[in-house]
Amino acid sequence: MPTNSLSLPVPSPETLAHSTACTAMLIAAIHEAGGWISFAEFMDKALYAPGLGYYAAGARKFGQAGDFITAPEISPLFGQCVAASVADTLLATKGSVLELGPGTGQLAFDLLVALEKLNVLPEKYWLLEVSADLRQRQRETLSRLPPSLTARCAWIDTLPVDFVGAIVANEVLDVVPVQLVVFKQGQRFLRGVGLDHAQFVWRDVPVLPPDVMLMADAVNREDFASTLPDGYLSEFAPQARALTASLVQCLQDGVILLIDYGFRRAEFYHPDRRTGTLMCHYRHHAHTDPFLYPGLQDITAHVDFTAIAEAGVAAGAALIGYTTQANFLLAAGITGLIGRHDPADTVPYLALTNQAQRLLSPAEMGEFFKVIGFAKGPHTIGALADARQLPL
Repeated sequence: MPTNSLSLPVPSPETLAHSTACTAMLIAAIHEAGGWISFAEFMDKALYAPGLGYYAAGARKFGQAGDFITAPEISPLFGQCVAASVADTLLATKGSVLELGPGTGQLAFDLLVALEKLNVLPEKYWLLEVSADLRQRQRETLSRLPPSLTARCAWIDTLPVDFVGAIVANEVLDVVPVQLVVFKQGQRFLRGVGLDHAQFVWRDVPVLPPDVMLMADAVNREDFASTLPDGYLSEFAPQARALTASLVQCLQDGVILLIDYGFRRAEFYHPDRRTGTLMCHYRHHAHTDPFLYPGLQDITAHVDFTAIAEAGVAAGAALIGYTTQANFLLAAGITGLIGRHDPADTVPYLALTNQAQRLLSPAEMGEFFKVIGFAKGPHTIGALADARQLPL
């Protein structure tokens, strides 16, 4: 078990025992692989190994009592804006909503409530969730809905075929396992994980998998690649590209709305970002040590939205917009939603404006998070199309 040298909260004996078991599983996997695994494999097991991975075990992850807070936990305004954005597509297609990685179920709750008020209910609300623990949490959240709305909710394990309607994913792409690549001495090395006396250590190999090589080649073709400093480290996410392509392929008619934090390629692989974007989240503390407390902490990386755009278009969808979360929410009418509340009712009104500030502020989520949309068929996402577009 790595030493906690980051002044993080100390786990309880019970949670520490869970992390020890997750660590033992990772050590066994490295031994079975001959002493080395890619970081993508390490991240995948640390997050998703059945019963042990961070997202597959029972620890509370979201909200004040968890490790981080997502936009739906901050305010129902977020879900109301998303609902307004997909309502036209649902009305035109008479289709369903598919949400990936529904977390606590709060976004599903807010979307269904808002869509009912708009009189545009989906045929079904599908929740793609592989964690039994999170499914239970989502059921508890959605049980607060009227029976007429809960009856529309159903859980699935895999992507459907020939889906019609709106696909929504908030903070999903950032937890798709990434590969680490180091540019040094004119060569590219794949950074993985080995062992030194049962401790995880970084080890580099001079061979890139074909899918990673294609993405690294794309960076090398950019003008800024010649200025990357020796020892430059960054992430490549072929699995995020593959997931985007799979979403497009499963969509027969409708739209895809993806919300996450990240940059376009020229910003993502900027020479000044020489240590990459990998980040871990534990009890509302952010740090950069993925070897600390396996199974108890989230491991994330920013999204290369240029790669996501390329993958979606190559798979057969139309790119219908890319902008900041602030631009998107403003175009979706967040100020009008606030205006429906009486400022004289001071306490709830101030709470709502404070929530909006967190969602919109450049110092919080407003500029940090981006929104990208795709469509199949004659559809668009009005708020995304109307927002100020960013270059890709």
